[in-house]
Amino acid sequence: MKKTMTTLAAMAGLAAATLATPAMAWGALGHRTVAAIALENIKPNTRAQIAALLRHQGELDTPECSARTLQDAATWPDCIKNKDERWRFAFTSSWHYHDQPVCGVFDLKTECRDGNCVTAQIDRNERLLADRKLATALRLEALIFVTHFVGDVHQPLHVGENHDQGANKVETGYGEATGFNLHSVWDGLLAERAITAANPPLVRRYSAEEKARLTTGKTEDWARESWEISRDVIYPAAYGGKLPCDVKEGDVKATWSEAAIEASIPIVDKRIQQAGLRLAKMLDEALG
Repeated sequence: MKKTMTTLAAMAGLAAATLATPAMAWGALGHRTVAAIALENIKPNTRAQIAALLRHQGELDTPECSARTLQDAATWPDCIKNKDERWRFAFTSSWHYHDQPVCGVFDLKTECRDGNCVTAQIDRNERLLADRKLATALRLEALIFVTHFVGDVHQPLHVGENHDQGANKVETGYGEATGFNLHSVWDGLLAERAITAANPPLVRRYSAEEKARLTTGKTEDWARESWEISRDVIYPAAYGGKLPCDVKEGDVKATWSEAAIEASIPIVDKRIQQAGLRLAKMLDEALG
């Protein structure tokens, strides 16, 4: 118990920084885990082509944001948002999410008319990656964005939201610690706990049966899954068992109990597994 309280105190000490920075779906560990799962489950020829593309990472001219490995590439789109003005103002910020109100109906077209959302960008960059006629640097960018965005769309709060920036405006606690927002809990704290405690480990070679079970659907289906988790699990758990459809501006405090944390860990693990294996399948199809 003493160790748990010490850990929670450390988390609380980081809360201000967490609230002050833009959310990154799954955080660095989550994105890197998605990429590592994909690498363990792609075909040898796909792995070779990925390595060949990554050897051109110097052409990106982003020395502060590395893409030397697929795991590095998985965090590159978040890195450039904060460190490279060329990308900060290139409309890429909206590519990381696809807002779907949990108190409304699921309608991807209405919320992404201009193509500047995560679902449209996954499909777009998959096509670019598969086009052997394009310049290598463009295909490398496509590889990087596909790797990152497949992770993003599997983070429930990058799709489901309640006019609160994907729960970034929802203040909540984490166990006994306070000062977080609900989005940051799912991005970082909860994901890190789920990944590090997973047994068997998430990064491994999966069986054919596991792949068949976890790699179903296309981009729209993956987004719908995230929206349903937000609607049916996350928001009700944070707001006393019901959707906060009548929440008023400023009344955005929620609770995230230890019971809710424990119940969410299997969901997080499954979403990261699905992201990694679905990414592997996508890369095999685009490069194989």
